[in-house]
Amino acid sequence: MDLATLKALKPTEFMEAADGYRSMADMASAAKDRIENQIAVAMRNSLQGEAATAAISQLTELGKDFHYTQVECGLVSAALEAFSYEVGAAKRKLEAALDGARAARLTVNADGSITYPPSGEKGEDGKVPEGGTVSGLTDATASAVGRQAANVDPNPNHRLAQDYADQIAGALKEATEADEKWAPKVRALTADDDLTVSDKDWADASTDSSGVSEAGKKYLDSLPQPPEDGGPKANAEWWKGLSAQEQAAWISMRPDSVGALDGLPATVRDEANRTVLAEAHGVAQGQYEAWLRKHPEPERFQTYIDPYTGTVMKGVNVETQAWKDWEEARKNAHKSLDGMNAIQDRFDETGTNGLPEAYLLGFSTEGDGRAIIANGNPDTADHQAVYVPGTTSELGNIDGNINRMVRVWHTAHDEADGKSVSTITWLGYDAPDSVVKDAPFKHYAYDGAPAFNQFLDGLEVSHSDGSPPHRTVIAHSYGSTLVGAAAQTGHLNADDIVFAGSPGVRVSGADELDVPKGHVWNEEADGDPVPDIGRWGHGGDGFIIPSDPEFGANQMTTDTEGHSGYWDEHSKSLRNQALVVVGKGDDVALKPPPDPWAHVK
Repeated sequence: MDLATLKALKPTEFMEAADGYRSMADMASAAKDRIENQIAVAMRNSLQGEAATAAISQLTELGKDFHYTQVECGLVSAALEAFSYEVGAAKRKLEAALDGARAARLTVNADGSITYPPSGEKGEDGKVPEGGTVSGLTDATASAVGRQAANVDPNPNHRLAQDYADQIAGALKEATEADEKWAPKVRALTADDDLTVSDKDWADASTDSSGVSEAGKKYLDSLPQPPEDGGPKANAEWWKGLSAQEQAAWISMRPDSVGALDGLPATVRDEANRTVLAEAHGVAQGQYEAWLRKHPEPERFQTYIDPYTGTVMKGVNVETQAWKDWEEARKNAHKSLDGMNAIQDRFDETGTNGLPEAYLLGFSTEGDGRAIIANGNPDTADHQAVYVPGTTSELGNIDGNINRMVRVWHTAHDEADGKSVSTITWLGYDAPDSVVKDAPFKHYAYDGAPAFNQFLDGLEVSHSDGSPPHRTVIAHSYGSTLVGAAAQTGHLNADDIVFAGSPGVRVSGADELDVPKGHVWNEEADGDPVPDIGRWGHGGDGFIIPSDPEFGANQMTTDTEGHSGYWDEHSKSLRNQALVVVGKGDDVALKPPPDPWAHVK
């Protein structure tokens, strides 16, 4: 960039353009929300048939189009703001150098060089040291040589001219680098000229996000930074202290960071995490398709041969081992997509049978994946329920855990007497992968406990009502072990705890769980082997678990069977949990206490 161009450039014009793109992003976001949470909901509840289904499907795609528009316009806005910041800094340096040169009566030439007049004490020849012209130097070695030459010149203007010329050259270099860096980034922020937002488009958006975030580091570093290792209160104060422009920049350039911060409003975390989800889905779909191209499907069936007679059984086909191995590998390659599709399915179910809007409060594909999904806005809910799943839980199979909290929401909503309910699936930890190999170890619980406590504290901080909500923790299987570890090692910000199929919670009594007396509840179903087996690894002193009378939990009536039926629809097990969630513990059906004379009978 030359001197005349930088002098004429107006960084404010780029900020105005950034504001325009941000307004467009806001309008697209509002349109997306209206389509997904109002229009589509109304159609689901009032229309039926193939035509209605097709129309809702088209609306869903239109909502995705607006979401893509929101994300890309947000990136353009952030890129323009970052360019304006960088080139603005360069222009301020240029203007300072020009002002200094002007005050020193030096002449700045069109190419940025500076001409200085004769000056200084007369030499032996009786002449004043001659003037000259110097060019700016940006290379450190060359600049040092130039300054040295200026220092030995008896003309004092030489050193001044060299200093200002170097400053001008440095400013022009910074402006040129900013232009060369951002021009291709902004040009890349374009979409295909069609009306379909594909996974490829979202994969490209992921690349765009990474590019803008990396290129904009200098700009982002100039903004107020989130507190290092901060708690929910500090996070909330940081966010509230940002301007609307700064908040938008953080969401556009670092949605993963914003979406992970406990204490921020649910709407903010949801917006950030949905961007991360959409981009991750696009990337994962591309990786899966590449896997399929690299691993073509083998022949699925072969003729069956009787192993005893060696006779070929005509008309009888069996699956080949090669196909079975391929299918297992294919499912594994598709696993993360299964989880992301399940989350999207939950978004698309909003309004079905009154189901409220979903909020994505956490999301990551790292390791086995993380996801935190709320039914209803927890920041405005009178009652909150946070569910912690157990062993083998991961992003790839999160659909079952999402559905459990959907059922709790429906049942609790029916019992809430008009008050609002939010139920949350919290897969915010690395759950054990295997019942046999991993579940006996306690470190999964203690490693995940701090994050769980911080999440609960964040729900308290972000709640918009002056009065705190009633909060229930529901934990299944190894999830109950994590909850026990969280209470043991920190403050468990909950009013009630419900355990289901617990193998033990690391403590020996309900009074050690950091909730009011009488507010620990337990369910153990017939045929559930986990409690008795798990007690030897995770029970408290004397291997006591919540199902034992001496633990002191309220033993709820459980009419389901096995380890996974506690959320069966229309069951007493489910209704009892819902009653606790809405603060109606007095209505919970409890098991009768054991008969101490039963052995005599």
